[in-house]
Amino acid sequence: MIDIAHYARTRYTAKAYDPTRKIPAPLVEQLRTLLHLSPSSVNSQPWHFVVAATDEGKARIAKSTHGPYSYNTPKILNASHVFALCTRHTPADAHFDALIEQEARDGRYPNPQDRQTRRQTLFGYVDMHRYTQRDVQAWMEKQTYLALGMLLLGAAALELDATPIEGFDNAVLDRELDLPAQGFVSTVLVPVGYHGADDFNANLPKSRLPAEVLFTDI
Repeated sequence: MIDIAHYARTRYTAKAYDPTRKIPAPLVEQLRTLLHLSPSSVNSQPWHFVVAATDEGKARIAKSTHGPYSYNTPKILNASHVFALCTRHTPADAHFDALIEQEARDGRYPNPQDRQTRRQTLFGYVDMHRYTQRDVQAWMEKQTYLALGMLLLGAAALELDATPIEGFDNAVLDRELDLPAQGFVSTVLVPVGYHGADDFNANLPKSRLPAEVLFTDI
């Protein structure tokens, strides 16, 4: 039996990377597959993923770590790859229509009525967050963080180090990558690679609140 908890126990946030070590291409492809197949509410997939594998690409992303975020610059520049997880800035109907078209091509509607039911369900949730709860941007960002969880656990399973980063200037990165013109805003960055000898966090014990505080069995 696979001990999936092992990866959670051994995973930690890398604080420094070895710039000489690069992730083998097959492992990068597995990370991309994890992101591609990430779950989302009603399969909304309100995201886009930018992958920086070159020094030039990582330098572009590092522009967003100026000033108070400069402590994150070495992580981005020295990691093997950097993933920028982005979220739609508006819930475009065309995007959701495209989802339904893709699902149809993938054979998810064996009966004609299934497609109409699916559309009603999808837009029912979208409109609930758009008009009733009025939290549609937060709702879409929650889906991006589901993808983040997949990426972090997947990296650990592949014995790679990763660092989720919210400490960057979103506006700078959005301009650098021309994200608004594509309908997206940057949400979280994830350098991935192999930690360096100067990573102080590598040998520190993991610390969490006691399980009896965090769990209630009913």
